[in-house]
Amino acid sequence: MRAVLFDLDGVLVESIDVWLSAFNDTLREFGLSPLSKEEFVRKYWGKSTVENLGSMGLGWDAVLLCWKKYLARLHEIKLFPASKRVLESVRKKYKTALVTNTPREGVNSLLSRLGIAHLFDLILTGDDVEKGKPSPDIILLACKKLGITPEEAILVGDTRADVEAGRRAGCRVIGIGVEADFTIRDISELESLLERLDPCI
Repeated sequence: MRAVLFDLDGVLVESIDVWLSAFNDTLREFGLSPLSKEEFVRKYWGKSTVENLGSMGLGWDAVLLCWKKYLARLHEIKLFPASKRVLESVRKKYKTALVTNTPREGVNSLLSRLGIAHLFDLILTGDDVEKGKPSPDIILLACKKLGITPEEAILVGDTRADVEAGRRAGCRVIGIGVEADFTIRDISELESLLERLDPCI
C-alpha cells in the first residue's frame, strides 16, 4: 500500500448539518418539502449535489443555489477532534489525497481555514471530474496523478457512495460507520487499523 485517499465530509470534518440546511433551504425555495436528517443521510448523503437535486427534478440553478447556501455556512464546519493528528501521522508513511464531491471553492476555503491543506499530496474535488462518487472517476484520477495503481491505495469514506466508488476503481475501502472491506467507528481508529493491515496489504 502506497497511498491513503480520504473523503472529506463525515470523515475529516463534521458538516452534515450544514449540508442538510443548504439542501433543505434550496428545496423550500423551489417549492419542495424539506427532508428529515434521517432521510437525507439514507438517500442523499455522500452523493454529488448535481445527482441529488437532479433526482428530484431540479436543475443547475438549484445546484448553484445549494452551493451558495453551503458556502454561506462554511464557517460552521469543524474538524473532528482526531483528524489533524491522524493526517499528520498517516502522511509520514503514505502518500495522501483528498477525494471529495464538494466543489473546489468550498474545499479550498475550508481547508485553508482549518489549516490542513498542506497535509495532502493531492486534492481533488467535484470540479475535477464529470461524475462524482459513486462513480470511480475521482479515485482513478487520484491514483493516476499519484503515480500508483488503485490496488496500491486504500480509500477512507463514510457512505455507500464512497464504498461503491472505491470498489469500482479497484481499491480497498475503510468505511467509517458503513460496511466496507474494513470498518471503524471514526477517524481516530484509522492509525491502529493501518498498522495492523500494512503487513498484509
